[in-house]
Amino acid sequence: MLSTVNTTEILQTIGAQLADPHRILGMHEVAADGADKLFVRAFMPEAAKVDVLDPDTYRRFPLTKIHADGFYEGEITGRSTWFRYLLEAEFENGSVFRTYDPYSFAPVLTDFDMFLFGQGTHYKIADKLGANMMTVDGVDGVLFAVWAPNAARVSVIGSFNNYDGRRHAMRLRQPNGIWELFVPGLSQYDRYKFEIKTRDGVLLQKSDPYAKFYELRPSTNSLIYDIGNYKWNDAQWLARRNAGPHPLNGPINIYEVNLGSWKKNPDNIREGDDSGGFMTYIEAAHEIVPYAGEMGYTHIELMPVQEHPFDGSWGYQVTGYYAPTSRHGSPDEFKYFVDYCHRHGLGVILDWVPAHFPKDAHGLEKFDGTALYEHEDPRQGEHPDWGTLVFNYGRQEVKNFLIANALFWIEEYHLDGLRVDAVASMLHLNYSKNDGGWIANKYGGNINLDAVEFIKHMNSVVLGAYPHVLMIAEESTSYEGVSRNVDHGGLGFSLKWNMGWMNDFLAYVERDPIYRRYHHNFLTFGIMYAYTENFVLVLSHDEVVHGKKSLVNKMPGDLWQKFANLRVALGFMYGHPGKKLLFMGGEFGQFIEWDEKRPLDWFLLEYDHHRQMQDFTRDLNHLYKNQRACWFDDFAPRGFSWVDVHDNARSIISFARFSDNPAETLIFICNFTPNPVEEHRVGLHHVSDYTEILNSDDPKYGGSGVVNTHVLKPAEIFCNNQQYSVGLRLPPLGVVVLRACN
Repeated sequence: MLSTVNTTEILQTIGAQLADPHRILGMHEVAADGADKLFVRAFMPEAAKVDVLDPDTYRRFPLTKIHADGFYEGEITGRSTWFRYLLEAEFENGSVFRTYDPYSFAPVLTDFDMFLFGQGTHYKIADKLGANMMTVDGVDGVLFAVWAPNAARVSVIGSFNNYDGRRHAMRLRQPNGIWELFVPGLSQYDRYKFEIKTRDGVLLQKSDPYAKFYELRPSTNSLIYDIGNYKWNDAQWLARRNAGPHPLNGPINIYEVNLGSWKKNPDNIREGDDSGGFMTYIEAAHEIVPYAGEMGYTHIELMPVQEHPFDGSWGYQVTGYYAPTSRHGSPDEFKYFVDYCHRHGLGVILDWVPAHFPKDAHGLEKFDGTALYEHEDPRQGEHPDWGTLVFNYGRQEVKNFLIANALFWIEEYHLDGLRVDAVASMLHLNYSKNDGGWIANKYGGNINLDAVEFIKHMNSVVLGAYPHVLMIAEESTSYEGVSRNVDHGGLGFSLKWNMGWMNDFLAYVERDPIYRRYHHNFLTFGIMYAYTENFVLVLSHDEVVHGKKSLVNKMPGDLWQKFANLRVALGFMYGHPGKKLLFMGGEFGQFIEWDEKRPLDWFLLEYDHHRQMQDFTRDLNHLYKNQRACWFDDFAPRGFSWVDVHDNARSIISFARFSDNPAETLIFICNFTPNPVEEHRVGLHHVSDYTEILNSDDPKYGGSGVVNTHVLKPAEIFCNNQQYSVGLRLPPLGVVVLRACN
């Protein structure tokens, strides 16, 4: 039999050289012998015999092998109009395989999909690109689609076609450069990648940028996964979150967690794995959630759980932006973790990394043989310190990838916020670069104008759709307006990490008390700018690694003094304006630095110092959460006032916190020296009896017992520019919190 297509087209099909294989393969109406006839062409290289089956009439139409490499063609006699059909392939070993022909399906992506993606505004693009299980014309299968505009050819390869890039070549859709193919009959957990042939003829195997699940590293396979089947049980949480007061008007006390090292599960160690054994998402839910709730936190913030190849990156070098890492289980199991948090009263914030991505060959780097997600020029496209690549925020499709991803985690996984990593590196073209190593913007400045517009667009879209979620910037410079509304010239974030406060604070508390008097301003300066942004005060993972020491080990003095110093330091932090974040282990005085390869030293709780430190942190957390003055007016001067800011000679500092009810006034008095003061007087902004509601020197916290057990009565004694004052005992290296009685 002679083929109805020429030899060149056959060879191009066999060699997977076509941008539109549907033009050759599948069912076609062909003029032959003076009439229009139906022909089916198929490429099945391993088959010994191929037939077309009509599922309606059960008729069989044999195809002829036109080329020895597996190109088949045959006439469909007795039928004059196109119909849905099956291909049946018989192999030399006698096995038989049936499938609907992938090349018999019309394109699934619409022109509107293409338009929105080209505009950078297709916020549901993950439902279109990647691998999405769906039913087309009554046939179940998977739509594969990938953006690779500069590729010569793209194929789907996987466990279902022996990773043969000739078998499932995709159709190029212009003008966007999206390739798509609907493949019938595939199942959840089938492995796949995209094989991309560059314009230079190089074959690349790439993981799917939009994959919802991946095989466990070191495998780089993407996995087909239907993420729409989980049955959520957090409707009440979402209703309260979305209809209640804005979270910025309430307590936000965040427990930062690395899922891989909070605890280990040796039963989950896999062959060749030196991780120590990861907890599953379900195990983590049942362990971490009750602990964090009992400890008084309002939110759990997870260091990145998006898929990443290298454990030592802590998740900050992401290759799978749309997938929770398989180290801890499946996407549904991660949903269970979030669901469990919500059902037990905890919000979930996820670290998110739109600033850079790694150079792993299977990832986004030169995805179609060209700098697609990154910049071509390394002065724009590389982070020299991190060995990673910078997203090209000026490209609409890249912006769409990232903004849709932010929405994806909030919508699909019900997250309550994203902490956006390394914002300073996004904003500044010269971030960590020497002169000559970066390119100025069109005005000659160092601000990445494309990144600024991307961030504004992202925050406007996310917070426009979900005004009660939190978008939190890790931004370490003095860039103005990070948490100001976009309409007022800001970047639009909800909150900003206060790195300046953190650096000053740690520089102070790490000093020997004898020298603190000379650095009093390290504690007081933060109020000068405390209301310029909506700040989170952070003691994060970055401060307890790489030789910086753990929190308790930063503190000077002997063992007792180290813990006393940590207690007074946390007391000052929790009283200071701003939301709070503490990294895991800090709450009980983890003594060695954090190491992602080993769990926290929970055995330390067998020792009094650590158990008492945990008790103090728990009580401090609950005090913060339950006392409205601690958080009622965090972002305005009316919520705070110094009581005595000038007593640097004794390293004593005191301040008041207010709510809209004077009877809720709190006074924090911190003594940063080991010298107790038996009669210390503080002036009263609100005249009332006062009681001590927290004292870090209480013996139950390991303190020396310099406490105030009686009601403190105001006296008309002028102090701290106030007509009335109260006297109290002030403990060594301690914090006292007083509350008005009326």
